[in-house]
Amino acid sequence: MHWSRGVILNSLVFWATLATAQDHPNQTSHAPPTQTLDRQFQSAVAAYDAGRFTEAAAQLETLLPYAPKTFEVHELLGLVYAGESQDAKAVEQLELAVRLKPDSAAGRTNLAASLFHSGKSEPAEAQFRKALQLEPRNYDANHNLGELYIQSTRIAEAVPLLEKAQEIRPSYDNGYDLALAYFQTGKFSQARQLVQNLEQIKNTGELHNLLAQIDEKSGEFVPAVNEYEAAAHMDPSEGNLFDWGSELLLHRTYEPAIDVFQEAVKRYPNSPRLFIGLGMARYSRGTYDEAVKALLTAADLNPADPRCYLFLSKAYDSSPNQAQDVIQRFRRFSELQPGNALALYYYAMSLWKGKRAEDPGSDLREVESLLQKSVALDPKLAEAHVQLGNLYADHHEYAKSIPEYTKALEVNPNLPDAHYRLGQDYVHVGQKDRAQAEFEVYQKQRAQHLAEVDKERAEVQQFVYAAKAAPSTKPATNPGTNR
Repeated sequence: MHWSRGVILNSLVFWATLATAQDHPNQTSHAPPTQTLDRQFQSAVAAYDAGRFTEAAAQLETLLPYAPKTFEVHELLGLVYAGESQDAKAVEQLELAVRLKPDSAAGRTNLAASLFHSGKSEPAEAQFRKALQLEPRNYDANHNLGELYIQSTRIAEAVPLLEKAQEIRPSYDNGYDLALAYFQTGKFSQARQLVQNLEQIKNTGELHNLLAQIDEKSGEFVPAVNEYEAAAHMDPSEGNLFDWGSELLLHRTYEPAIDVFQEAVKRYPNSPRLFIGLGMARYSRGTYDEAVKALLTAADLNPADPRCYLFLSKAYDSSPNQAQDVIQRFRRFSELQPGNALALYYYAMSLWKGKRAEDPGSDLREVESLLQKSVALDPKLAEAHVQLGNLYADHHEYAKSIPEYTKALEVNPNLPDAHYRLGQDYVHVGQKDRAQAEFEVYQKQRAQHLAEVDKERAEVQQFVYAAKAAPSTKPATNPGTNR
């Protein structure tokens, strides 16, 4: 949000004298000389402009009794309080300023910005609209209301306001918001053109990142990678490095993705999503032991984040060498989220794999119990039903395994392995016609093996898009520091 200060009088002689005479008739003889009041106010202005909010507040609070009905004092004090993040006091002073001067577009804009910063979106919108009625070509009112709409996900409504602001006063900040709004509303050509224009004003990493997103959505992979790379070189932030590595990962250029993520985790060793990205890239490249190590680190950095466990389970399935470490992480996850069916499922599967590696004849009652709890929490978790079926089938308990496979296929008919295992069970119980039907479905689905590849790609995409910071406006300026 941008803040505006109303017109500051060059001299306070008139209003100081008037306020003293009208509002403090018994204190006139005790009031400081008007020149002193004037110097004190100008000093507060200078302190505010320099960001010395505590000093400015003290001067204005001392001055206030001698000018209790002065727009400029209340407005500036409101901005000072906003700069100190004292939202309630800022709103109080700015409301007083607006009552004193209801036709001030700048005053209403500042009140609206303070209300919005306080989480009061509806009254903020009302004040911005009143400011625009008073002054349709007020840059701050147009820009700020546009930002409010963006942050309220009313992107289409933001566009004409940001366009008007850019017409009034072309600026990088407003232009970036407008380009982002164009992108979010599918106006890719307008977004690209505006970004390229903004690069002439200020060439930044965030512009290259946005241009990469535009290229990606337009299906231009190579330019997108180049722009993400440019963004990361100009501004090697955690976000830019993640976006660059993720773009490479999404398009299966695994070696470059590994290189990017490896350098990124050196720079940001406490970033869970970077380690997940590294683990996924290594898993996709087939270096499963290294993938497990990266994903274990991600799990330790943020144990409650469910995103890494899917890929940890996949990597562990191909690399059982770190069984105890993996089991310990899945156990911890299940303890942190006992009502999460997937957490219990992952723990059950890691435990089962570990027990099979140690002793194929191990007692699997704990695994069975965990899988039963998992399907009780989420009856539509097809994978858990399949594994329960496998567990029972391995012990020749076909009366138990067949219903589990059937439930799994009711939830998701596109599970070729479940069809195959169900067909085997039907053979064992003498139902050859049913078995043949299941084997035929299995053969048909296996012929469509690309579905598995697409499923894995979808899982990668889901993680990447969820892990990326949601598109938004530029970070809000500290209230009171921008006018």
